[in-house]
Amino acid sequence: MFGLFKRNNKEEKKEEQTVVQNGQDFLMPIEGEIIQITEVNDPVFAEKMMGDGFAIIPEAGSVIAPVDGKIVNVFPTKHAIGIQSKQGHEFLIHVGLETVNLKGEGFTALVKDGDEVKKGQEILTFDLDFIKEKAASSVVPIVFTDSTQIDIKKLGKVKQGENNIISFE
Repeated sequence: MFGLFKRNNKEEKKEEQTVVQNGQDFLMPIEGEIIQITEVNDPVFAEKMMGDGFAIIPEAGSVIAPVDGKIVNVFPTKHAIGIQSKQGHEFLIHVGLETVNLKGEGFTALVKDGDEVKKGQEILTFDLDFIKEKAASSVVPIVFTDSTQIDIKKLGKVKQGENNIISFE
């Protein structure tokens, strides 16, 4: 389940580091409250086994593409989407904890594997009340699976589409 993305070789990694990306380039995909990834009640996310990131306690059931890029993976259960940004960053947006057990119920994917997306484009909707009732948690981890390190500039409430919240180290 966690080997979703191909790792870049060292030459590709070197090229990737020459591309500048800042907090202006990344939009908040969901409205809600940003928390540290280490606060997520799941060791896979909290211990950064999949990579660095942050999480959002959602207030609405809409996910937008935070970057211009390509959809790498839409899970069959629609609870998670992998994206690769034009700058080469790979990340996973995972709606809720243990939501794979819902077998797609409550989720509507608006994209498919291989689709090109523009930042701000809606890519997924979910029934937040249903998730809160049926899943272990509604928290949405956003994990950079390509070893990218981030710095969170703002914790707390954010609006969907807000930028300059994180920076890339």
